[in-house]
Amino acid sequence: MTAHPVLPGDHGEEFASLSRPGTPRAERYEIGRSMRERAPRRSLARWSAALRRQDPMDIVAASNAGREPDLIDERLDRMGRSPYAFLRGVAAVHAADFSVLSSTGIHPVICGDAHLGNFGFYASPERDLVFDLNDFDEAHPGAWEWDLRRLVASVWVAGRENDATEDQCAHAVARCVTAYRTNIARLAEAPLLARSYEHLEADDMEDRSKGRSRRAVAAAAKRARKRTSDRALPRFVTDDGGERRIVVEPPEITRPDAPTRAAILAALDGYLRTLPPHWARILGGYHAVDVAHKVVGVGSVGLRAYLVLCEGSSPDDVLFLQLKQARRSVVAPYVHGKEALHSHQGQRVVEYQQALQTVSDPLLGWTTVQDRQYYVRQFRDMKGAIVLDDLDAGALADYAAVCGMLLAKGHARTSGASMIAGYLGGGGKVRDALCRFAREYADQTEADHARFLRAVRSGQLRGTPPAQV
Repeated sequence: MTAHPVLPGDHGEEFASLSRPGTPRAERYEIGRSMRERAPRRSLARWSAALRRQDPMDIVAASNAGREPDLIDERLDRMGRSPYAFLRGVAAVHAADFSVLSSTGIHPVICGDAHLGNFGFYASPERDLVFDLNDFDEAHPGAWEWDLRRLVASVWVAGRENDATEDQCAHAVARCVTAYRTNIARLAEAPLLARSYEHLEADDMEDRSKGRSRRAVAAAAKRARKRTSDRALPRFVTDDGGERRIVVEPPEITRPDAPTRAAILAALDGYLRTLPPHWARILGGYHAVDVAHKVVGVGSVGLRAYLVLCEGSSPDDVLFLQLKQARRSVVAPYVHGKEALHSHQGQRVVEYQQALQTVSDPLLGWTTVQDRQYYVRQFRDMKGAIVLDDLDAGALADYAAVCGMLLAKGHARTSGASMIAGYLGGGGKVRDALCRFAREYADQTEADHARFLRAVRSGQLRGTPPAQV
């Protein structure tokens, strides 16, 4: 029997009434169980390119709209380096693909770009090193299944690139799904406030690891602890004639023109007004010294991203702020109510980051520069990531389990944990279905990557892109 797709948004209002505040957890759990009739758990395995309503190459081309033309080739080059690099850059393709698949309609806040590379270390306000989801450009209310689908697909693709066997890839995906299921079930039974305190510190993560996993975690944590503003000075700043300037390294780091520089500096005042009063007062003690444009990531290449070097009352009191352009989430076109809840996309990123993370950068805020919307955060604030190339099959499975656990924690912090837990049940059917999906979608990703390379060579993805979808 073929499951009729339950598209995201089809049942959003219905669930809002069924799972109103104060609804007993047992009732919420049963609501989730009832969703198996509309979206059988075995339907999570389903994938076929024949289901697509949009050509992925058209989506990639459309996503180039509005980016800096001089950096589009750089973006295409980065995406073309491997199937996993391609996967990192096509969150919009995944959103379009997943929108035609069956789903429960349970809509917590989702990351929208949940892959293995979007988890990492960063500093809490108390200066502890924590590990969590760390990219929220696409965060938006949406189907929890989309995050889990993208995550397990990334596990299988990364496993193949690390020479894991198909059985080892399946084991890593199974660990990921099992960790998601067990943690969402555990948190569904916890008080709402208790869920909000859940976090994973670097030392705890290292203690849970063993063998090569433990070494990879320890090495990544050590690197992250060294990534601070003061340590970034020798790498990014020169003292030219007694005046500090950010080093220019085209095309990675360039200097904006004078009007843009002035607009960025002026926009910092608006940013301060989005901060809690205490942190606004703290930042008021700094002054901006220099501004540069710095290319970041894979999916973000070509979008505007600026570094601002700030100094306090002494030469060793320095701070780097990063302004990163925020656009409408790739999830937004496919969910109920299609219009974004936020008119300012930087505000959306900040608020949903704070919803999904247990602790966040206290300097998160947003602003507008020359009619473009940005979110603002600290740069090099002990940020770091596990290097996937360093992971053997066993370590990959361990890491995938941690990511699955943390994805569940993020979803449980917003809404729907009891319903998701009710839908998942014992987990065997979901685990097996998502293992099949991950393998087939990894095949699809590799085929799309090959087609992408041909499209780049033919010039199909260069030149003037069509309007953004």
